[in-house]
Amino acid sequence: MYNNMALVYDELMDDVDYEGWYKYIERIFHKYSKKPESILEMACGTGNLSYCLAKNGYDLTCFDISDDMLSIASNKLYEFNNVTILKQNMVDFNIYKKFDCILSICDSINYIVSEEDLVKTFNRVRQHLREDGIFIFDINSYYKLEKIIGNNIFLEDREDIFYTWENNFNKDSNIVEFYLTFFIKEKNGYYKRFDEKHMERAYTVDDIIQFLKQAGFSEIDYFDFFTFNHPDATCERINFVALP
Repeated sequence: MYNNMALVYDELMDDVDYEGWYKYIERIFHKYSKKPESILEMACGTGNLSYCLAKNGYDLTCFDISDDMLSIASNKLYEFNNVTILKQNMVDFNIYKKFDCILSICDSINYIVSEEDLVKTFNRVRQHLREDGIFIFDINSYYKLEKIIGNNIFLEDREDIFYTWENNFNKDSNIVEFYLTFFIKEKNGYYKRFDEKHMERAYTVDDIIQFLKQAGFSEIDYFDFFTFNHPDATCERINFVALP
């Protein structure tokens, strides 16, 4: 869960093209002949994609488990009357309505580190999706988590933020642990330190397909990110589209 890191999340993610991500989702809608009106966004974070969806008129419900993330998202989305923001967990969310589309972006699915919990999540998605609906999500590929993030250490030094990112990939559990240490410059010129630990599970494409089928999805496609190409062995992010 993102805690203190939520305060600097947008600055650290400034290289992510959320508008481009939104346009890719629109291309998916077109490819599958879908014209959704209601969208559920799981693990919405600070609301960057949510903002794109809201300003384009979708009836949007979005949720996250982090209070800090939701606080920032609320500040971005307060101007829209077509948005409902909730605090929910992907594994057991319950909203008492069905949606035309359910989305999850930015490898949020990898944060579900138990296979049992991932099946529960997909079951929840299926229960909240209309019969003619569409489920869209992405994952960090197994290759990326094992070979690129793996057991490496990354450093970044920005004007007001310095952080270290140390990783440990366990081949037995397929889980990579992220150990992050931040130093954030405050107005008084001093730096505040905080530490966070995150975990992501590396799933194969076959894993994901199996769990989606268990949850009742019948048509499942997957693509190299931002394209409709088949991912190769070194693809870093894989986008899935699942239909009931």
